Amino acid sequence: MARLDYFAPGVYVEEVDRGSRPIEGVQTNIAAFVGFTEAIRNGAEIGKPMLVTSWNQYLQYFARENSDGFTDFDAYLPFSVNGWFLNGGARCWIVSIGTQLPKPAEQTTQPGPESTALTVKTTAKRDSLQFTLKEGQTDNGSVKVEIIPDEPKTIEPSDENAPAPIPAEFFQIKILRDGEELEQHGNLTMDPDVSQEVGTYVQTALRTSQYINVEIKAQKGLPLARRPINGQYEVSPPPVLPTQENLTRYVQGVRDDRSGIQGLFEIDEVTIVACPDLMKAHQVGLLDLDQVHGIMELMVSLCENAAPNPPNRMVVLDTPYDVNKPQEVVRWLNDDFCRRSMFAALYYPWIKVPNPRKNGKPILVPPSGHMMGVWSRTDESRGVYKAPANETPRGVNGLAYDCNFREQELLNPLGINCIRTFPGRGIKVWGARTLVEPDKSEWRYISVRRLMSYIEKSIELGTQWVVFEPNDQDLWARVRRTVSNFLERLWREGALFGASPEQAYYVKCDETLNTPDTMILGRLYVEVGVCPVRPAEFVVFRVSQWTGQDEE
Repeated sequence: MARLDYFAPGVYVEEVDRGSRPIEGVQTNIAAFVGFTEAIRNGAEIGKPMLVTSWNQYLQYFARENSDGFTDFDAYLPFSVNGWFLNGGARCWIVSIGTQLPKPAEQTTQPGPESTALTVKTTAKRDSLQFTLKEGQTDNGSVKVEIIPDEPKTIEPSDENAPAPIPAEFFQIKILRDGEELEQHGNLTMDPDVSQEVGTYVQTALRTSQYINVEIKAQKGLPLARRPINGQYEVSPPPVLPTQENLTRYVQGVRDDRSGIQGLFEIDEVTIVACPDLMKAHQVGLLDLDQVHGIMELMVSLCENAAPNPPNRMVVLDTPYDVNKPQEVVRWLNDDFCRRSMFAALYYPWIKVPNPRKNGKPILVPPSGHMMGVWSRTDESRGVYKAPANETPRGVNGLAYDCNFREQELLNPLGINCIRTFPGRGIKVWGARTLVEPDKSEWRYISVRRLMSYIEKSIELGTQWVVFEPNDQDLWARVRRTVSNFLERLWREGALFGASPEQAYYVKCDETLNTPDTMILGRLYVEVGVCPVRPAEFVVFRVSQWTGQDEE
């Protein structure tokens, strides 16, 4: 940096930062899901967002041991998350609102500690030990069980006829909470006939534990083959499940507690949100249609209201389970839901996917999770400016209703995106509109709305270095270069329309915007205009006869 004064004669070499800093584009394909799961374990909490980066990781947090991750009551969230990953989705956040369909409070039986039992396996992947919290400890939070190698008490038993112990079969169990060691049990073995002077049978030792119970799962084989594998494992208390009376509160969540839908909107990276099990709750009578609309309205409003930051999230909505025909969808949207927003998208009809719990027989599920996966795939392969349509949704083998061209003519102008079957081409996503009001045509397309959010958020994060810099012409020029370079890169990628950069965008930051009065207030104003590309939704070929002679 430049010095302000010099005292001794000499040569001074100084580094001066005069260049513009590049803006890096933000990630646009981070999803969030709310719904029912089969289990809640390994650190996941009911109602709290949990980051998941693959289907296998989803199984670790929200499925029972060695399970396929789906539920016996056919919750829609596992199908949606699976569809997200199948269609190219990567990172997503999951909020579990329970592991069973809520019942009235007087009929609700909260799960016991065995519902969150932790099974530790052997090196041969067989069950070894199963740990559960003792009943008096379930209110104190989870504990960690650490299994590490240990030695026998002695390698030379006093009984000369006794076999020499094998050191590798002995292990130690430590119980920890928040990094503090609560208990330690050493010289343990899986041999129930072990001599007391050599070691201690694990079940005998853990009977005195104040925190956990242990059950032996491996009964056959040598003690070394039944020994649990080393590692640190979490034993969690059972979740407190919602009742029918407070389900809506669980789903909506509390912003300060980072729970439910409102908690998701505290995670800055989330850009797409869906709650597929709203329809499961409505289908089984837990929520009436007005309650469903209330939660949908909440999600839309939270997407719209991101102040003071630019809004950069969209919600993908589903139609109710009993709204099947196009006329019924139109009536529901216009007369019942009655909500329009450029930050919402709606897909119709429901889709058929294989149900692993029914031997692969198809089940109808809401399309939101699969459609969000298509969005993510399009972002990765083409860019956020490409409309996520004319794409094949993976993992879909049928539709609840085969919509034809004339029926889509009724739905498309209302912003209802159809999923259709085409002879010889299969199932295609055949719509790319938002649920914006019809007169706001500039925000008609999903790709335009998401591109603008991408540009706004990228500029916001990429110009943080400007804050507290001297507000002068030099700073204005650096800001113009920074933003212009970013927009030119987008233009060259095909995201902006125009034969030249001058036709595609402009960046203004000068004395006409930044007057002495605004500078006294500590404000720097930058005006940015862009011309986004729009999808060719209607391709019209005008064909006529031509004689080959020029017309006068």
